[in-house]
Amino acid sequence: MINITISNIVMNALRLIVLLLSLSLLGCKTKYATKEFKVSEIPKVPDYSNLNSWAAHPNKADSIIDVFYNTSKDKLKADVFYIYPTLLTDNKNDSWNSDINDVYQNNMVKNVAIKFQASAWANAGKIYSPLYRQVHYRSFYEPYTSSGGKKAGEIAYDDIRKAFIFYLQNLNDGRPIIIAGHSQGAYHCKLLLKEFFDGKELQNQLVAAYLPGTRVDINEFETIHPMKDPNDIKGYLSWNTFRKNRKPKEGKHPAHFSWNKNQFVTNPIRWNISRVAPIEEHKGLLFYDKNIYPKSVSIEIYDGLLWSSVPRGIKGNIILKLIRNYHFGDINIFWKDISENAKNRVNSFFNLEKN
Repeated sequence: MINITISNIVMNALRLIVLLLSLSLLGCKTKYATKEFKVSEIPKVPDYSNLNSWAAHPNKADSIIDVFYNTSKDKLKADVFYIYPTLLTDNKNDSWNSDINDVYQNNMVKNVAIKFQASAWANAGKIYSPLYRQVHYRSFYEPYTSSGGKKAGEIAYDDIRKAFIFYLQNLNDGRPIIIAGHSQGAYHCKLLLKEFFDGKELQNQLVAAYLPGTRVDINEFETIHPMKDPNDIKGYLSWNTFRKNRKPKEGKHPAHFSWNKNQFVTNPIRWNISRVAPIEEHKGLLFYDKNIYPKSVSIEIYDGLLWSSVPRGIKGNIILKLIRNYHFGDINIFWKDISENAKNRVNSFFNLEKN
């Protein structure tokens, strides 16, 4: 029985790696089912007063995220508003926006994004993650962007905006806020920061904004700065991960236009201006067997990218040697590093308030 269980864990891990491999290889050359964008076909607007409209919420009985809290949620002094990445990717699905009542999609959100991404912030604050009508992956490519993708993007951000307003008015109660997201989620985070935080009073409540997997121009914000110290607060952090000595291929995937050479790149191991970090300092990768693997990768910042070595010590890493784009692992490769850093920044926030 033990051998069967271990075998199942390994096989499930490998299946998920294969899924992520397929996602990393999707690109504009893929043929997607598509259709005319029609307002009449937009899925129903979420009701954020209903707990069912949240993928993660402190008032939900949810073992997926609860197992990651090392302390009582009531004792956490900050909140985390997390926005998950694109999970609507099936090239046979011609929907422009996801339906938050789609059971399959919601299971993907919980079992991939919440479990392996949002969980990284569970010891820094209470996790709030709204379900939203995210755009289909094809929306990031022409001709789909112009034929419906932009309109679908407005629908997606409108959900995030409404969820955040509901959160501010009914749930926040003046508590410090971490904004976190990945890929499409990080893009929506940028819009939230510009609308609600940048140069506005709410920036005083901002602990940090974690924006991996999207392009953040050096002049993206007026007053929200790139953070260059592990104790800094009220700024942003961002990186786009590739395997060492590899770069995006033009037209291959959105990462080609999600970075530029002059953007600030965070070091998600040292959290300072160092352009390298050795494998000995890596605190831990959260793998799909639910184990944390420390000292698994070394990194180097090069040409606007974060270069990572192939993760060491995990099952199935031979597959990772074939992938150039580690976009899917922007968070869980540095899971423990993020977890400790976020908690540290919350402590810094309160220490600064005392002084």
